[in-house]
Amino acid sequence: MEKVLYTISIYTENNLGLLNRISSIFLKRHINIESLTASSSEIENVTRLIIVVSSTEESVKKIIGQIEKQVEVIKAYYHTNEESIYLQSALFKIKSKLLFEERQIQNIIKKSNAQIVTVTPEFFVIEKSGRKEEIETLYDELLPYGIMQFVRSGRISVTKEEMKISEILKKQLN
Repeated sequence: MEKVLYTISIYTENNLGLLNRISSIFLKRHINIESLTASSSEIENVTRLIIVVSSTEESVKKIIGQIEKQVEVIKAYYHTNEESIYLQSALFKIKSKLLFEERQIQNIIKKSNAQIVTVTPEFFVIEKSGRKEEIETLYDELLPYGIMQFVRSGRISVTKEEMKISEILKKQLN
């Protein structure tokens, strides 16, 4: 079976140790987590974990089953890239003198649709949101000029189809 990228969305209570138990499910199956993001969800007091893995659909279905056995987990879903709208964000910290001495950096920023979010006498910070490949391209273009710091978020994602998680929660609570 062919491995593809899957985005796993887990709706859960935010309890101590849950992330460790969920990550151990992937470890036991020798599946590397490509990206992990935790945030509040559209439902009050419910956290949403977004985990990206490269795996087969059969393996992802088994993982979803194991994840849903965790007491705090309300519901888990998986989606392909085609079924999702997704982005990542990145911050690049670069020496300020380069912004004025190297005209090409301004062209790179403009071409990549990135934004300068702060400028100090010592450094400036660029923010780029987009697909992983777009961020990697910007990284490669800025690397020769010297990147002081770099950080990229995990994937954030919404599905193209309605998930109806609120209806599922209402049924579970009644």
